[in-house]
Amino acid sequence: MAESFLMEVCVDSVESAVNAERGGLLQVVKQHVRIPVYVMIRPRGGDFLYSDQEVEVMRKDIELVKSQGADGLVLGALTEDGRVDAELCMELLAIARPLPVTFHRAFDMVHDPSVALEALISLGFQRVLTSGCDSSALEGLPLIKRLIDQAKGRIIIMPGGGITERNLQRILEGSGAQEFHCSARSSRDSAMKFRNTCVMMGASFSAPEYGLKVADVSKVRTLNAIAKNTL
Repeated sequence: MAESFLMEVCVDSVESAVNAERGGLLQVVKQHVRIPVYVMIRPRGGDFLYSDQEVEVMRKDIELVKSQGADGLVLGALTEDGRVDAELCMELLAIARPLPVTFHRAFDMVHDPSVALEALISLGFQRVLTSGCDSSALEGLPLIKRLIDQAKGRIIIMPGGGITERNLQRILEGSGAQEFHCSARSSRDSAMKFRNTCVMMGASFSAPEYGLKVADVSKVRTLNAIAKNTL
């Protein structure tokens, strides 16, 4: 039973960051916790083909989070034909130095994962976050295993996407991964007493206006324990 694994929790609020730390993990929001933080550099949602203006935002964001003490960065960019945008990534990696950089799940949208992995290794990315180019890490498990075999330790393959306490052991055992990414969230009702149920601040498929998703301390601890017992 090994202690050398890494659990990454995705957070989008101070409360989630604090709960993630209380649950015993390693990467969250630096200003409010004492554990390392990898900051996502992504100018918008949607695809990973960026305009000149969006690239400029990414450059400025990297400089800003470096100045604020980020421990690492998470980013990614593709060309219109679904390949790693090596030219842009090389530029962003240069700005990010000396911080370690993870290539995010833009990887799951590439045309050829094997070729893309070699490109990331050549560029100098520390790790790649992937669901195995499928709807979840469990569905993408065969490809994740092949990527880890292909990498041969030259880059870290971090499974992520739909990882829960119900499937973590299977994913770790089936892939051989030493790191994993999860949200470990649960729903919490808003403290608002007055509620206007006629208005939604977003699309109709958005999360309920008076419901909050936060990292769950018990879920983080459970996932942590499963990883310790599996690896």
